[in-house]
Amino acid sequence: MPTEMLFQKDAYLRDFDATVVASEGNSVALDRTAFYPAGGGQPADAGTLTFEGETRRVEKVRRDGDLIWHDLDAAAPPVGTAVNGALDWDRRHGLMRTHTALHILCGVVWRDYGTKVTGGNMQPLSARMDFEFENMSQELVREIEDKINVEVSADRPISVRFLPRDAADKDPDLIRTKINLLPAGITEVRVVDIEGLDIQADGGTHVATTAEVGRINVTGYKSKGKANKRIEIEIV
Repeated sequence: MPTEMLFQKDAYLRDFDATVVASEGNSVALDRTAFYPAGGGQPADAGTLTFEGETRRVEKVRRDGDLIWHDLDAAAPPVGTAVNGALDWDRRHGLMRTHTALHILCGVVWRDYGTKVTGGNMQPLSARMDFEFENMSQELVREIEDKINVEVSADRPISVRFLPRDAADKDPDLIRTKINLLPAGITEVRVVDIEGLDIQADGGTHVATTAEVGRINVTGYKSKGKANKRIEIEIV
């Protein structure tokens, strides 16, 4: 039985009930989970699992095939145990704001400069993204910072939908990275839509509107190669 990924449809779900479907040492796989596993540049969620009067910290979340495993700070419960999961919400919401900020940045750079992403990473409220720019200057960076904060202030709605793989493959604009990172085995593609700005295939968690992100400050930029420039941001 694959793990139902509750976070894909409701990023605001803070706690949930589930059943253990596999158990090994300090790790359990659940039939359903709101914990996001590390992937796509977004770190894993943290939080707790509670069962039979005991609570375990979730220290790592990872995907292995169709199952999502939760690595705990002590012995895991056996298969069939009912558990309640609770997210570290401050961490999750910080990551949601940050991930959406990166999509705003990506959307503006694609719209106004026609430049694709070559890499990226994030922590709660700070991140970096690399682009195919040959040249970058302080003037350009300040221009980009102003533009992305205009989009924050626009309070654009953000929605999620799912497309059949063949339909998604026909829309090249859904992939803004230099390399198509969609695994070959995926038959349904999750699409995140910032209304009027950015539509991308994406598996991560996001806030409901651009205004919820808060101000995005560009804190630095640097060259990572002849046609590869890095922009660093913080969310306040």
